[in-house]
Amino acid sequence: MFSELFSIIAPVFVVAGVGYLWGRTGRAFETDFVTTLVTNVATPCLIFATLTRLETDAGAFGTMVLAGAAAIAGFGVVAFVGLKVAGLPVRAFLPPLMFPNGGNLGLPLALFAFGDEGLALAIAYFSLMAVLQFTVGVWIASGEAKLGRVLRVPVIYGVAAALAFNVGNVAPPLWLARTIELLGGMAIPLLLLTLGVALARLRIAALPRAAALAVARLALGLGVGLGVSAAFGLPPVAAGVLTLQSAMPAAIFNYLFAQRYDNSPEEVAGVVLMSTALAFVTMPSLLLIVLGL
Repeated sequence: MFSELFSIIAPVFVVAGVGYLWGRTGRAFETDFVTTLVTNVATPCLIFATLTRLETDAGAFGTMVLAGAAAIAGFGVVAFVGLKVAGLPVRAFLPPLMFPNGGNLGLPLALFAFGDEGLALAIAYFSLMAVLQFTVGVWIASGEAKLGRVLRVPVIYGVAAALAFNVGNVAPPLWLARTIELLGGMAIPLLLLTLGVALARLRIAALPRAAALAVARLALGLGVGLGVSAAFGLPPVAAGVLTLQSAMPAAIFNYLFAQRYDNSPEEVAGVVLMSTALAFVTMPSLLLIVLGL
């Protein structure tokens, strides 16, 4: 079991560690460029390549989307009530409690833990979360609701194109499949490198509160993930992926939005950094839980 856990965790640690060391040395890393490239090109291509390569069960994909929606809604309700009771600003701290890092960490972990089937299901969860984070998440952070933002989330088009091929039972032309697979192949390494660089550059403010909210993010994710998996009666791989994705640390985009809209960005950075550090420490235990579902 130790060797299996190590084979899952080690690639994530090593690649993110390379990014972290790169960031600590002060070398140039154009985070905005890489993030834009991954968001607009690599991730939609990864989604398309994965979903068209596998015999994706539309029912299982849809169930994962519904279960993911229930989980994210659960995070939002519990976190909103908790923040109100604690007297903490909702606009600043609801997004990092509500939106886990299902991309940088969730996708590679799902791939290494559950293979291509797990990656496809993790993509279903991540695609939904990306849409919600760039619409509802921005609305919470900015205080402005703009439904048109959903049309500017690139992952939607990757999912839609892949499902069109799958529903039509048509394989994409070989040249197209290989081109998109090549472009999609850079997504996970770049996600992990960017995570490492971002962590090296973040600075923690208000350590005790950041630590408490970091623990809350991981505990809330695990509890809601397990609860939703049981409520939906998900099979083992789907339950493991849902719980794994739900229990990820706060997504780095939460910090970027907090900075853009001036919602205590240093404290949100602390939540992101502390929850990620704790996630690396607790990752073996989490993997034991999800692999045993």
